[in-house]
Amino acid sequence: MNNVSLVGRLTKDPELRSISDGRAVVNMNIAVNRVFTNANHERVADFIPVVVWNRQAENLVKYCSKGSQIAVTGRIQTRNYDHSDGTKRYVTEVLAESITFLSSKNDGTSNTYNTQGQNDNETQTSDINDDPFKDFGSEVVLSDDDLPF
Repeated sequence: MNNVSLVGRLTKDPELRSISDGRAVVNMNIAVNRVFTNANHERVADFIPVVVWNRQAENLVKYCSKGSQIAVTGRIQTRNYDHSDGTKRYVTEVLAESITFLSSKNDGTSNTYNTQGQNDNETQTSDINDDPFKDFGSEVVLSDDDLPF
């Protein structure tokens, strides 16, 4: 199973690029604090490269900036390429499948932008300020038989 979950802060403002087929992409690094401190009792961070595609990338640029805290779930991906100097370069990065904005450019609210599936890359937005039970009426009636304990 290849599954990664990270919470960290953007190390710089995300920059949106478009590849030749028109898809949007952001390559960025997030600083993720380690659980422990070093010998000098200082917090140490790892700088993790993350790739974000399509609408998620557009939303990231729109709502986040350097220092914004985000949660990323995705998978680790490795690739290689030949550098202009003739050497082979290897890259390990996280391919984001879901991003939660824990703080934003404007008001510090949290929003989630998920990509469902590898092929369609459709982005769904859920606003934590919306009542998830608003369509169920004003009263919910439960009996003891409905409870699992």
